[in-house]
Amino acid sequence: MRVAAIYDIHGNLPALEAVLQDIRQAEVDRVVVGGDVVPGPMPRQALACLVALDIPVQFVQGNGDRAVLEQMAGKDIGTVPEQFREV
Repeated sequence: MRVAAIYDIHGNLPALEAVLQDIRQAEVDRVVVGGDVVPGPMPRQALACLVALDIPVQFVQGNGDRAVLEQMAGKDIGTVPEQFREV
Protein backbone atom coordinates (compact mmCIF):
# COMPACT_ATOMS: atom_id res chain seq x y z
CA MET A 1 0.00 0.00 0.00
CA ARG A 2 1.31 3.43 -0.98
CA VAL A 3 0.57 6.15 1.56
CA ALA A 4 1.13 9.88 1.16
CA ALA A 5 1.52 11.92 4.35
CA ILE A 6 0.99 15.67 4.20
CA TYR A 7 1.19 18.15 7.05
CA ASP A 8 0.73 21.81 7.94
CA ILE A 9 -1.35 22.88 4.95
CA HIS A 10 -2.49 26.04 6.77
CA GLY A 11 -5.11 26.89 4.17
CA ASN A 12 -2.55 27.23 1.37
CA LEU A 13 -4.77 25.99 -1.46
CA PRO A 14 -2.35 26.56 -4.38
CA ALA A 15 0.39 24.57 -2.64
CA LEU A 16 -2.08 21.84 -1.66
CA GLU A 17 -3.32 21.51 -5.24
CA ALA A 18 0.27 21.12 -6.48
CA VAL A 19 1.01 18.44 -3.87
CA LEU A 20 -2.24 16.60 -4.66
CA GLN A 21 -1.30 16.54 -8.33
CA ASP A 22 1.96 14.79 -7.39
CA ILE A 23 0.04 12.41 -5.13
CA ARG A 24 -2.33 11.46 -7.95
CA GLN A 25 0.60 10.85 -10.30
CA ALA A 26 2.24 8.61 -7.68
CA GLU A 27 -0.96 6.52 -7.55
CA VAL A 28 -1.09 6.36 -3.77
CA ASP A 29 -3.73 4.28 -1.99
CA ARG A 30 -4.32 6.55 1.00
CA VAL A 31 -3.56 10.09 2.13
CA VAL A 32 -2.85 10.90 5.77
CA VAL A 33 -3.26 14.56 6.69
CA GLY A 34 -1.17 15.19 9.78
CA GLY A 35 -2.95 18.26 11.04
CA ASP A 36 -3.27 21.98 10.59
CA VAL A 37 -5.40 22.15 7.47
CA VAL A 38 -6.67 25.38 9.06
CA PRO A 39 -6.09 28.21 9.96
CA GLY A 40 -4.75 29.94 6.90
CA PRO A 41 -5.79 32.05 3.91
CA MET A 42 -8.14 29.50 2.23
CA PRO A 43 -9.13 26.98 4.93
CA ARG A 44 -12.59 26.07 3.63
CA GLN A 45 -11.34 25.51 0.10
CA ALA A 46 -8.37 23.44 1.29
CA LEU A 47 -10.58 21.23 3.43
CA ALA A 48 -13.13 20.83 0.62
CA CYS A 49 -10.33 19.84 -1.76
CA LEU A 50 -9.17 17.11 0.61
CA VAL A 51 -12.67 15.82 1.33
CA ALA A 52 -13.42 15.61 -2.41
CA LEU A 53 -10.42 13.38 -3.16
CA ASP A 54 -11.17 10.05 -4.78
CA ILE A 55 -8.47 8.51 -2.55
CA PRO A 56 -9.25 7.57 1.08
CA VAL A 57 -8.10 10.35 3.42
CA GLN A 58 -7.40 10.13 7.16
CA PHE A 59 -7.13 13.29 9.26
CA VAL A 60 -5.10 13.83 12.41
CA GLN A 61 -6.21 17.00 14.15
CA GLY A 62 -3.50 19.61 14.60
CA ASN A 63 -3.26 22.36 17.18
CA GLY A 64 -4.46 24.99 14.69
CA ASP A 65 -7.44 22.83 13.76
CA ARG A 66 -8.31 22.34 17.44
CA ALA A 67 -8.11 26.06 18.15
CA VAL A 68 -10.51 26.88 15.31
CA LEU A 69 -12.95 24.13 16.37
CA GLU A 70 -12.86 25.33 19.98
CA GLN A 71 -13.63 28.86 18.85
CA MET A 72 -16.53 27.60 16.74
CA ALA A 73 -17.86 25.72 19.78
CA GLY A 74 -17.82 28.94 21.80
CA LYS A 75 -14.81 28.08 23.95
CA ASP A 76 -12.03 30.51 24.85
CA ILE A 77 -10.95 32.21 21.66
CA GLY A 78 -7.95 33.89 23.22
CA THR A 79 -5.71 31.25 21.66
CA VAL A 80 -7.09 31.77 18.15
CA PRO A 81 -5.42 34.58 16.18
CA GLU A 82 -7.89 37.40 15.54
CA GLN A 83 -7.82 37.07 11.74
CA PHE A 84 -9.18 33.50 12.05
CA ARG A 85 -11.90 34.08 14.63
CA GLU A 86 -14.77 34.61 12.19
CA VAL A 87 -15.54 31.32 10.48
